[in-house]
Amino acid sequence: MSEAIRNLEPKVVWNHFADLNAVPRPSKKEERVIQFMVDFGKNLNLKTIVDKVGNVIITKPATKGLEDRQTVVLQSHLDMVHQKNSDTIFDFDKEGIKMLIDEDWVTADGTTLGADNGLGVAAIMAILSSSNLKHPNIEALFTIDEETGMTGAMGLEGGILKGDILLNLDTEEDDEIGMGCAGGIDITAVRTYSEEEIPKNSTAYSITVKGLNGGHSGMDIIKGLGNANKIMNRLLFDGFTNFGLRISEINGGSLRNAIPRESFALIIVDTISKEAFLLETKLLINNIKDEFLTLEPNLVVEITETNNPKSIVELGVQEGFLKSMYAAHNGVYRMSPDITDLVETSNNIARVIVKDGKIKIGCLTRSSSESNKLDLASSLKSAFELSGFDVTLSGEYPGWQPNVNSAILKVVSNLYENLHGDKAHVAACHAGLECGILGQNYPEMDMVSFGPTIKGAHSPDERASISSTQKFWSFLVAILENIPKK
Repeated sequence: MSEAIRNLEPKVVWNHFADLNAVPRPSKKEERVIQFMVDFGKNLNLKTIVDKVGNVIITKPATKGLEDRQTVVLQSHLDMVHQKNSDTIFDFDKEGIKMLIDEDWVTADGTTLGADNGLGVAAIMAILSSSNLKHPNIEALFTIDEETGMTGAMGLEGGILKGDILLNLDTEEDDEIGMGCAGGIDITAVRTYSEEEIPKNSTAYSITVKGLNGGHSGMDIIKGLGNANKIMNRLLFDGFTNFGLRISEINGGSLRNAIPRESFALIIVDTISKEAFLLETKLLINNIKDEFLTLEPNLVVEITETNNPKSIVELGVQEGFLKSMYAAHNGVYRMSPDITDLVETSNNIARVIVKDGKIKIGCLTRSSSESNKLDLASSLKSAFELSGFDVTLSGEYPGWQPNVNSAILKVVSNLYENLHGDKAHVAACHAGLECGILGQNYPEMDMVSFGPTIKGAHSPDERASISSTQKFWSFLVAILENIPKK
């Protein structure tokens, strides 16, 4: 199917995307894709450097007639979110993405596609490799580790870039021009527990929550989608309260920036109560399915009798854990009072692991308000600390404050309207873009963000629109031809 992808228009973009998707590029394991980009730049005889944290910077001189224009930084991130369906056999560390075409969409076979932000990378590669496109001086900035900490953007030192304008190619609606984004902070709660023996006359069950949409924990949080960790906790709390359910293991969610699609638990109940437990739990499952029927029609919850585990969680710790999980906020916390339909502050309870005497809960809190970001982080910290958890706050990064007087924003907005006859949707977003971080060391750089339409980012349902990619490419080319003079 890779050959069919390569024949899509614009071929130059899809061919570079296919080449990129053949290279494994998980966050924090970008060595291979860094070398790929270095080889790419050097093969074009363009100045190529790797900074101290691993960002790749490739520079290309202006084409004839555009030497007097402002220098443009084209920026995208190299890493991608690795998510797959539980029944998909795929090794992200060794295999290239298997792509498929479904009408106007390019998708992947049971995994994330990597269009976030691979299509941005591919478009920049197409600019760098072109021999006939008109453009000003270009600094191509390929950052690392955007998805799990933005450490590439954080580690980029001031003075390396000389550009006046930055075009971030990481927005996921082709009629949107980004002028601001949310900041974020990671909340991690951990504690240990004593492993207790299984009581006599116990029956064990495995509980599986699956079939949820998942998605981007920033852009999709407003949809009110199901969170597998919260649904699982609801089931376990009910079983504990009414039937003395005891937990052996939990494995829920995966990445901090992906809404959890699946959760798995191993539990026991007193054998004498198992029939009543199953009846009550199945009624609760039906209620949950009814609640999510419109948003999550494919939600599946399975309870299967299994062999008794070796141990269970200490009783007092289990009770505190379940109550903390219930108390911890998940989803939209506050809408923006200034921008219609924009989430200001949210939290994603992304990862829950209970196993071998240790509990670990991972959350990602986002906000365009620094004070509300810390307010929600403190609320979550308090909920977990009340149950004896040790809580750390880490990976904090700032938001990108909107600049309604941005010169490049006006140029890009006017150009979009001239090309398409309609005004673009100029807005801030609830995702974490690197512009806010980059702006700390480059405060004078004028920035906007745009990109092709991508749906289901951070989930195996990720797909990129073919027609939208054509639109995005034409828009990018036109913008480079119309960069203002110095």
